[in-house]
Amino acid sequence: MTRVNAYAAPSEAAPLEKTTIERRELGPHDVLIDVAFAGICHSDIHTVRGDWGAREYPLAPGHEITGTVAAIGAEVTKHAVGDRVGVGCMVNSCGECDQCRRGEEQFCRNGAVFTYGSVDRDGTITQGGYSEKVVVTEGFVVRIPDALALDVVAPLLCAGITTYSPLRHAEVGPDSRVAVVGLGGLGHMGVQIAHALGAEVTVLSQTLSKKDDGLRLGADHYYATSDDDTFRSLRGSFDMILNTVSAPIDLRSYLGMLDVDGAMVCVGMPSDALPLFVGSLIGGRKSISGSNIGGIRETQEMLDFCAEKGIAAEIEVIPASDINAAYERVLASDVRYRFVIDASTFAD
Repeated sequence: MTRVNAYAAPSEAAPLEKTTIERRELGPHDVLIDVAFAGICHSDIHTVRGDWGAREYPLAPGHEITGTVAAIGAEVTKHAVGDRVGVGCMVNSCGECDQCRRGEEQFCRNGAVFTYGSVDRDGTITQGGYSEKVVVTEGFVVRIPDALALDVVAPLLCAGITTYSPLRHAEVGPDSRVAVVGLGGLGHMGVQIAHALGAEVTVLSQTLSKKDDGLRLGADHYYATSDDDTFRSLRGSFDMILNTVSAPIDLRSYLGMLDVDGAMVCVGMPSDALPLFVGSLIGGRKSISGSNIGGIRETQEMLDFCAEKGIAAEIEVIPASDINAAYERVLASDVRYRFVIDASTFAD
């Protein structure tokens, strides 16, 4: 085992603090990565604060990791020392079930191993990217295209793939009319990706305060959902609604904006259940579904697509000492649009 500097939550009620965590010695198929940047995802906050169930502590979060390969195991073939690489929300899976064989490791029948707070195949609890180094099985390490800087690409490893996957699954293209609910960490990626796929993109946000940003990022239209006229004027207007918010919404009102055969896809996860009037679906053969990140193959596809189209996250880089303050700002929606930690400051 190797000990590295990190920031971790000592309990669900305590702020994150500087500490050290253990990284396993390189196995034959492992890659040691010197972390350069680690994005802060809202999921990090939910997880370390116990919102999604009990965890073992101390826990270092972080599943938007970029850096360079420092060393490789004897049988590694996919990566070499010095490569620019990234690690997203998963670090292992069974590799044998039908979903893993399809490249959909996030749906592993035996349980995907997530980057932190998850039981790995060796029985240890995974620790995330708020650390100087990470050791990951080579099959879960992706290549960062040269066109993407390591800081702005970090959030793509969660927010990017979370929005890219459902848009691709829905075969969004030039004839598609897509609405993105919320212009936050997820939404600002969804707008860029839907626009790059050729769709007509509309942002549905509580207010018009981010309208200029939304239009700059590729939206064709921007509406405030606090205005009841929005739901009336846009009735039947969309083929797809990508719901990126984790707050409760009035499903009946939003589903009314779908055209016949339209679909709402939820990628944000509210803590409370949302009531659904089935007639909202039956009246137009509409559907509502969810989507959860993407497999490793699709994540690489997303990175290559973003490099080709010049898509990146809009970020604020912070030192590790500002993590707790950043958490409070995320909860207050006071970030445009993702915080990214400079990993060189974990030792400060």
